[in-house]
Amino acid sequence: MSLGASPSSHTSVLRRQEARLGYKLIAPAIGIIALLVVYPIAFNIYLSFFDVELNGSRTFVGLQNYTSLLNDSGFYHSIWTSVIYLFGTVIGGTTLGLLVALLMNQEFRFRGLARALILLPYFAPVISVVFGWQFIFDPVNGIYNHLVVDVFHLTDARENLIGNPESALGVVILFDIWKHFPIAYLLLLAKLQSIPKDLYEAAAIDGVGPVGRFFVVTLPEIRFVLGTVILLRVIWNLNRFEDVFLLAPNVMTLPIFTYYHAFTGVIDQGLAASVSVLQLAVLAGLIWFYVRKVLKW
Repeated sequence: MSLGASPSSHTSVLRRQEARLGYKLIAPAIGIIALLVVYPIAFNIYLSFFDVELNGSRTFVGLQNYTSLLNDSGFYHSIWTSVIYLFGTVIGGTTLGLLVALLMNQEFRFRGLARALILLPYFAPVISVVFGWQFIFDPVNGIYNHLVVDVFHLTDARENLIGNPESALGVVILFDIWKHFPIAYLLLLAKLQSIPKDLYEAAAIDGVGPVGRFFVVTLPEIRFVLGTVILLRVIWNLNRFEDVFLLAPNVMTLPIFTYYHAFTGVIDQGLAASVSVLQLAVLAGLIWFYVRKVLKW
């Protein structure tokens, strides 16, 4: 620093140097995000305005893909299927996660082992557990039909629950609840353990029973985490593809609908891109709500 330079000017120079260093450090991350996230999104939006041929040639059609999509009954069916799937998986997974978290928050022997075992479905490879579930519901040798037909004699005919699209949706919902409830359980259990015991003791002194203490103490304390879990599950499950496709590809949720139009049958990647754009708009709205209302950024 020269003799005539003031301390404030020296500080501003250091700040500019630190800012330039910071930009240099985050530049690789920004480049990777732009390459792997921003570019595919922008290209997908661009593609939704074109009729794409198998050889890669594109013809500009404007909003024709969107109008064709809005006149497609299969699109509305996939929306309805996605709504049922979201409602069943989000409510079911969150409720089961909450019940298990309440149970695991109690003192009992081998609680640590039980807590670890509960996480196994979430960390198990999806392809392996899908094969297990397909074996359970196999119409010939599956455990489900063996119990229903041969053991309990509830019906005389064996059913292919996964082969029937209507019943397959229920199987997919049950699978998702079983596979992904541990994440809700983990987040809710962490919050339950942070609730002061004094609140429960004060409520008990006031004559509030166990059920009442849940509504008076527990629920108000966990409502923020509970809302976060529900919103995140909606965002994740609206985009979920591999679980549904591997277990029951006849369940036509929006991601499955997009896949079939993009890569199978009469390939129409422009139409598939328009579905993705509409789905992106919904997800962007949900993410904006989560960031502004939940995280309060």
